[in-house]
Amino acid sequence: MVRHSLPRVKSLVAKVGSGTLTDPAGHFDRHNCNRLGAELAEAARTRRVVLVTSGAIALGADKLGLVRSRARPWDIATKQACAAVGQPHLVAAWGDALAPHGVKVAQVLLTAEDLASRKRFLNARRTFARLLELGVLPVVNENDTVAVAEIQVGDNDSLAALVATCVEAELVAMLTDVEGMYDRHPSAAGAQLITEVGRVTAEVERMAGGAGSDRSVGGMTTKVRAAKRLAAQGIGTALLSGRRPGALADLLAGAQVGTFFPPEPERLKGRKGWLASATKGKGVIAVDAGARKALVEHGRSLLPSGVRAVAGHFGVGDPVDIAVEGQRPFARGLAGYGADEMRRIAGLKTSEIERALGYKYLDEIVHRNDMVLLEAGPE
Repeated sequence: MVRHSLPRVKSLVAKVGSGTLTDPAGHFDRHNCNRLGAELAEAARTRRVVLVTSGAIALGADKLGLVRSRARPWDIATKQACAAVGQPHLVAAWGDALAPHGVKVAQVLLTAEDLASRKRFLNARRTFARLLELGVLPVVNENDTVAVAEIQVGDNDSLAALVATCVEAELVAMLTDVEGMYDRHPSAAGAQLITEVGRVTAEVERMAGGAGSDRSVGGMTTKVRAAKRLAAQGIGTALLSGRRPGALADLLAGAQVGTFFPPEPERLKGRKGWLASATKGKGVIAVDAGARKALVEHGRSLLPSGVRAVAGHFGVGDPVDIAVEGQRPFARGLAGYGADEMRRIAGLKTSEIERALGYKYLDEIVHRNDMVLLEAGPE
């Protein structure tokens, strides 16, 4: 059966999870890594391929003899130590898996914060482009050794979404330890595989459930949320088994495997695409219901009069989230004022900005041309 909604794929981001790279005992599964390497090399013959890989912490734990440790969950320092040990072994394993097929690899260590900076985002885009021009397959891993927040979230799924935006991919293939997304926990009686999710709603997010295996700090929820962000940018997402031989090739050939999240018809491009892809802003602006209505329903800019509180530390031009207090962000934009300045003018009319600060840059806290709606509802 052919999935007609799968876009033509010239550029692919493949994300491989920890559960796909470890056996049931928690040890690194070199056989599966080598098999996936062969499939990625085959895909790279006719398209641009970037690999986002988890597994550094799990591989480091294996090398340090901590796999069977009963002292779980580990503290952050232990996870960072495992990541530091595991990262060189992980990229070496992918190099060994791809080398027999004539494919060279390059290690790229990133955090979500790296790509939250527009300047660093564009630098990363140029680096990826040059590596791919040279026939090199970039192997991207989250820089877990220093990225405390990212380790806690376990969000290489979101990192894959960020990378997909960076390289302008048409598809993200998330290779997991299950066949795709089910209507209930896969182990539950009568669980049915969902072959296609037309749109990620709050009900779909609830259906996604909780965590994955004990060696993976991510889960189905992070994958579904990443798919939602990707769809808004015109990028499709497929969840499929990283254990089933040929699953990736079948997907790219148009077969109905796993779960597919089709892209929205209109893709957010340029600066707005980058804003939508970021996992979070550098701060949060809490607004009242009237400001939310003005932004969402009337497409207006955010003025200081609608601001109720400001959290975080950010400067002019940094990405910031916009939310009604107690709810998930519904928009993200570029700050027209720094965090301390915003706190001083929150709730004021535009005519009062200069008196409060002694100067005025703009009437707007966030201009509508520098804003993208995230379509998020209450928690």
